[in-house]
Amino acid sequence: METLVVDHPLVAHKLTTLRDVGTDSPTFRRLTDELVTLLAYEATRDVRVTDVTIRTPLVETTGTQLTRPTPLVVPILRAGLGMLDGMTRLLPTAEVGFLGMARDEETLKPATYADRLPQDLSGRQCYVLDPMLATGGTLAAALKLLVDRGADHITALCLLAAPEGLKAVERKLAETLRPDHGATLRVVTAAVDERLNEHGFILPGLGDAGDRLYGCA
Repeated sequence: METLVVDHPLVAHKLTTLRDVGTDSPTFRRLTDELVTLLAYEATRDVRVTDVTIRTPLVETTGTQLTRPTPLVVPILRAGLGMLDGMTRLLPTAEVGFLGMARDEETLKPATYADRLPQDLSGRQCYVLDPMLATGGTLAAALKLLVDRGADHITALCLLAAPEGLKAVERKLAETLRPDHGATLRVVTAAVDERLNEHGFILPGLGDAGDRLYGCA
């Protein structure tokens, strides 16, 4: 699994304001939207395209367009919804599927409570939206579900990631995916922070992204 940290002054500037405890929810939502579009620009460098012949007002020429089937964008509920507009602004023709996952209090493993995804994702490129890659359990489960349905190129966009979470995702996928799955897996993030605290929050982090996006716990 590849990890790409987007090193850009505008990314760092917006992330700093998101981290600030004094940033209110409307500003947090707007900056998340802007930051995701910047991350999406880097995340879509490998989006599949094909040549197409068009006619300008002067001559015929060759251009580029997205191949079909178009990419599938998958926000993980609920906080991933706050990243959706920023992603679809860059990929307006993408399809959108929704995935709701929560930790089962008995097994302590992610359980899927909402699944609005195609059953067959063969040959599809997928972009998963999950603001905080903390312990990694939810993202690992989401990636496995997409690979099991046939997706062969999956990129997760995260505002922040913890080193423990990145290692956990890689370990869990190595344990659960078939060795011959053939999928390309990547995480694109604005920063890899220092560590997780004893409660599983990223430090220095930015708090609970869902609460800060929507203003309620």
